[in-house]
Parts: sequence; structure tokens; C-alpha cells
Amino acid sequence: MELQTDRLLLRRPTTADVDAIFAVHSDPETCAHNPSDALARFEEAEALYRRWDDQWQQYGYGYWVVRRHGSAQQLGFCGIKPMDLHGAPVLNLFYRFATSAWGQGFAGEAAAAVATWVSHNVPGLPLIARIRPANLASQRVAIRAGLNRAQHLDSEGYDGFDWIYMAQPANRAPNGRDHTPGPRD
Repeated sequence: MELQTDRLLLRRPTTADVDAIFAVHSDPETCAHNPSDALARFEEAEALYRRWDDQWQQYGYGYWVVRRHGSAQQLGFCGIKPMDLHGAPVLNLFYRFATSAWGQGFAGEAAAAVATWVSHNVPGLPLIARIRPANLASQRVAIRAGLNRAQHLDSEGYDGFDWIYMAQPANRAPNGRDHTPGPRD
């Protein structure tokens, strides 16, 4: 499955992308706000790829490799994974790009494409992004993708406190009201 934007092509990862997975996730700058995601060994990148591939096989979606049209160079990764937030199922929007791709709008463009895909293909699950408060660039990407700050959902994450950004629900709960997962859900 592929997604396209004006400048980018997003496609499902293959084993040929493990080198790029390692390069991006072993760079201390790319994991500065989420050090638990940092990889130290190539074998960890292979295991991460297998987890990503397993998710694609189970759900039919996951993380995409992002590159420019007409280029084989991977810029980074953007996609979704199912998880629970305060006991409610959600899709977590993920984006991580090589530092050489920073500041060019690629992450926002890719995240917006993924958010649009989610609204059409998985409308029953809220789309969220977990962002460290000091990560201003990631906050801008989430906003560009159509997510808004949802302070009532903020929670402790793997690397400290996370601010939650959330897309507007694409559907309504059976009672006719919008359902946003909360601490009591």
C-alpha cells in the first residue's frame, strides 16, 4: 500500500529498509526527546522491522517509509500503531525523520497524508500523537496533520510526561455524541 503527496511517496517497509531504520533510530538527535526509542545495534533495527511488518500483517496498516518522488533515499518513517490510552483504543501517529530531512516540511506533509488515510480507512479509532512538551517541532507536525492539543488526555509516557494531540473524531459514538477517550474510559 502506498500513499502519495505532492512531494512524497509513502510505502510499506521491506527488509531493504532495515539500514535506514538503523540509521535514523541510532542517531542521538532523532531520539533526543524519546531516548527509549534509540537503537544501539543493527540487530535491534532488524527486530524493529519485524515488529513493524507483523503489525502490517495483522492490521493492514502501520509505519510507512517516506521518500521523495523519484528518489530511493529514505527520508524517514511515518505511520500509525494501535495502542490504548487511558484504557481506550487509539491509533498513535508516529513520525521520525533523518536530520538531513528536518526543516523542509516533510514530516508535516507525511503526517497529514497518514491522518487523512486514517480518517477514511480507520474512522472508528481516535488518532493521537504523544509528544514531549519540549519537542516544539513535533508539536508543529501534529498541528499540521490536523491534530489539536488534548490536555485532558496528557499522561506519563516511556520517557516522561507526554502531551497528547488528537484529531477530531471521524465518527460518533452509538449515543450520538462524540466520544473522546478520557481518564475514566
